[in-house]
Amino acid sequence: MSTRTRPQPKAAKPLAKADLLDMFRLMYLSRRLDDREIQLKRQNKIFFQISGAGHEAVLVAAGRVLRPTYDWFYPYYRDRALCLALGMTPTEMLLSAVAAADDPNSGGRQMPSHWGHKALHIVSQSSPTGTQLLQAVGCAEAWLRFDRSDRIAEKPIRGDEVVYCSGGDGTTSEGEFWEAMNTASNLKLPVLFLIEDNKYAISVPVEVQTAGASVSKLVANFPDLFIEEVDGCDPIASFEALTRAVAHCRQRRGPALVHAHVIRPYSHSLSDDEVLYKPPKEREEESKRDPIATFSKRLVAEGIATAAEVEGIKQQVDEEVEVAADMALASPQPQPETALHYVYSPDVDPTSEQFDTEDDPQFAGDPTTMVDLLNVCLKDEMARDPRILLFGEDVADVSRDQYLGQVKGKGGVFKVTWGLQRQFGSGRVYNSPLAEANIIGRAIGLATRGLKPVVEIQFFDYIWPAYHQLRNELATLRWRSHNAFSCPVVVRVTYGGYLKGGAIYHSQTGAVVFTAIPGLRVVCPATALDANGLLRTAIRCDDPVLFLEHKHLYRQTYNKAPNPGPNFMIPFGKAKVVKEGRDLTVVTYGAVVHRALLAAKELEERDGVRAEVIDLRSLSPIDWDAIARSVQKTSRVLVAYEDARSWGYGAEIAARVADEAFSWLDAPVKRVASTDTFVGYAPTLEDFILPQVEDLAQAMRELHAF
Repeated sequence: MSTRTRPQPKAAKPLAKADLLDMFRLMYLSRRLDDREIQLKRQNKIFFQISGAGHEAVLVAAGRVLRPTYDWFYPYYRDRALCLALGMTPTEMLLSAVAAADDPNSGGRQMPSHWGHKALHIVSQSSPTGTQLLQAVGCAEAWLRFDRSDRIAEKPIRGDEVVYCSGGDGTTSEGEFWEAMNTASNLKLPVLFLIEDNKYAISVPVEVQTAGASVSKLVANFPDLFIEEVDGCDPIASFEALTRAVAHCRQRRGPALVHAHVIRPYSHSLSDDEVLYKPPKEREEESKRDPIATFSKRLVAEGIATAAEVEGIKQQVDEEVEVAADMALASPQPQPETALHYVYSPDVDPTSEQFDTEDDPQFAGDPTTMVDLLNVCLKDEMARDPRILLFGEDVADVSRDQYLGQVKGKGGVFKVTWGLQRQFGSGRVYNSPLAEANIIGRAIGLATRGLKPVVEIQFFDYIWPAYHQLRNELATLRWRSHNAFSCPVVVRVTYGGYLKGGAIYHSQTGAVVFTAIPGLRVVCPATALDANGLLRTAIRCDDPVLFLEHKHLYRQTYNKAPNPGPNFMIPFGKAKVVKEGRDLTVVTYGAVVHRALLAAKELEERDGVRAEVIDLRSLSPIDWDAIARSVQKTSRVLVAYEDARSWGYGAEIAARVADEAFSWLDAPVKRVASTDTFVGYAPTLEDFILPQVEDLAQAMRELHAF
């Protein structure tokens, strides 16, 4: 079965006998590895198993059409046969199953069948369903951005490279599948989407997942999308269909989708039992299409191979699998302490002196606002590094280039990116769809290829559709791939209240949700100068960074500064004592810094109490040494923050101070924060909810009097 919906390139060249026998060998090898892993799991020698049984034919065909080390691959957990066809060895696969230290997929950090191989361009796969789709689009977009750049001399791209991305029929129910299809088609990106339709997402059948039970029919109207529907249990038909689809991508005519009908003769995983939901007749019908059995019979029936040749291949593979299993089982496990490796870059340390030029600013011009100094930093950095891309919602001056000379330009809701498109071109500064996961997912793929995305999430309140990509993908890629891959993306996002009329959905904070994620740096400047220096560090470091910009602080006059020059940097994890004191310590950040200073001034003038105010600036990492030094001096601590009081960021600071500085404390650690509610629209509600100067002053008095 092979149907087409677009004009076709030339047919595939006929496969020679050696090609067909090698395809069978790889298919059988994939199945026998599944079987050996199942056996090892039942012997309690491995800890998890999920198979690619029934998918082997179309995957071996894909591996033959595509080019390892040339094309790029975003597989999913059924893609064992593809990885074997690309060059991954049985031993490497079983090293993953036994969680060996030498596992090239993840160093024993991920489940088996979570493929990743740097040398073969197989990008580390995670467990969430469908998250790789947007990253594959970003990976393909990297070809477009490199191709259009005149300033990058050495471009790590090929003129006709293709990005492969696969998923099951269940994956097409994810919103990110549709976002990926939209962007790939809109930009005519060379992405091959292979949907391996085995008719089940664990126990949920395809007609429950998909309207009309056919995803290829649903996507038929995407422009420039080549579509093939094929019997994925037939390796020859699959090879022909994939050859046509890949040719469409290589010719830069747009993306392609191959809808392959396969089977799943084994349960979803060894944690599942398909007998509970698949009746015997359905399972029997599936078994008749088993590609291992049908292809071996076909080889003999058509005179391509003798029965003895087929048996010889099987015997050779069985021996190969046993040798690989013995080698894997004898391989050492990771040393426990290596779990701490590669959470962050081992080569670039943004907390180091290399990133500290704070004491030598090269000031020029009059003092100006945070918005202006952020804009200046972006201009300086984009001029310095042609790999930097800037995109998000409304960040460009205008999406239609022909209007650039006719309008002033948007440049972001708050004008932080104004003028950047005019200066650096639409290939480097451009608008994205109104889809936050799309922004982050694409940025991950772009960064994996060596570009430096600086993306904007317009409001913190709407960051949540992107949280899946931020938490499970952006922050984990380096660690889960054992440092084989990284994605140093800078995510700029406005946050916070103290703006009349913001209400629930334009006043959120919630930094603690992100500071709790290993692998993600989180910074939050309170002044224009700090914003400039911290953003420059964020761009030049090699880790993903969430850069929080408080809307209320963008244009305040009290935090202005002159331009400190193009090499001004503030290292992460370096707090700033913004007011010296001896009687108590206030630990704070963001918009609460200025309020704490006003309260401290009032307290000193009225009561003679001198409070020391520390602006953290960097929330993760945090400057514990600065806090400890101040506590040792004052013996009293107030933690002030804009987030809700309960379960907030300040709770961790209070807990650690109590744990590590208890012997210096003369009073309990006190907190001032927002009420445990959302922010209201009415000014009286907002003022009551958010911490105000009088709240801070009263808390300082109570703490000093204890």
